[in-house]
Amino acid sequence: MRATFHTLIAAAIAALTLGISAGAHAEGQIRIAQQFGVGYLILDVVQDQKLIEKYGKQQGVDIKVEWNSISGATAMNEALLAGALDVVSAGVPPMLTLWDRTRGRQNVKAIASLGSMPNYLLTNNPKVRTLQDLSDKDRIAVPAAGVGYQSRTLQIETARVFGKADYKRFDNISVSLSHPDATVALISGGSEIDTHFSSPPFQYQALENKNVHKILSSYDILGGPATFNVLYTTQKFHDDNPKTYKAFYNALVEAAQFIRANKAKAADTFIRVQKSKLAPGFVRKIIEDPEIDFTVSPQRSYVYADKLYDIGVLKNRAASWKDYFFEEAYAQPGS
Repeated sequence: MRATFHTLIAAAIAALTLGISAGAHAEGQIRIAQQFGVGYLILDVVQDQKLIEKYGKQQGVDIKVEWNSISGATAMNEALLAGALDVVSAGVPPMLTLWDRTRGRQNVKAIASLGSMPNYLLTNNPKVRTLQDLSDKDRIAVPAAGVGYQSRTLQIETARVFGKADYKRFDNISVSLSHPDATVALISGGSEIDTHFSSPPFQYQALENKNVHKILSSYDILGGPATFNVLYTTQKFHDDNPKTYKAFYNALVEAAQFIRANKAKAADTFIRVQKSKLAPGFVRKIIEDPEIDFTVSPQRSYVYADKLYDIGVLKNRAASWKDYFFEEAYAQPGS
């Protein structure tokens, strides 16, 4: 996936060198990037059923859709700002960081939620039962150390437990590693990685191993069900491509409705699109988990906006979730 990211950035730089705006193109094209796992199932359904193309045609536009896979929020954000991508996906904290950084310039905002689902902090260290048990001898795997969804969620809980001034307490023992690689390391043991802030389906795979146990859930930290991943883009793409944007948003809404009504078929879609080797029954069990809700409506996203401002990660305070979402999302309930 690193090669994919560098290719995207190189293309953007080449376009800029030639005096062309890397992010500018005619209505009817959209370049989307997603990461790995069940958290991106809505996008898998959109891609599999060609829903963007469907809604584009309803508006008289033939939309060319380009799908990319990138691991880690840092790479996502860099690619978006370089103009190599139109829409990226990551956790709420990385989106908020970019919203905060780009206010008055690119004005990055969220498009929609990709669903609410818990992320579990797991370990194979039998001595670690709470955050207070973690030491310098432990290593915590996260997709983007210090800045990604898992790291920011851990920082919020660390600030609560150890005090606001010490919110980065575990950054120095955090290691950037993709969820698939971190899961292998946790299950196999024997590596420096003994802890992993995981996500579906990887956390459920890991918990099938008798040596792995859960320390806490993101829902414990956020006070209940909360949005995991969101899609976001720049003000320019939103404003310059109204038909493409509308087609994309409508596609997301239909995909979420499809998953809720057809969980077995949705599981098959995940396996097919992400080329997963997981058993269909296992994937279906995850999708049917009552803790997981595939919805485009943001839930408890403002907890991040409030807490990250409080500890100094964000410079700008949001008045509500509507400050960092584009107006099309207002048609849905949110928080």
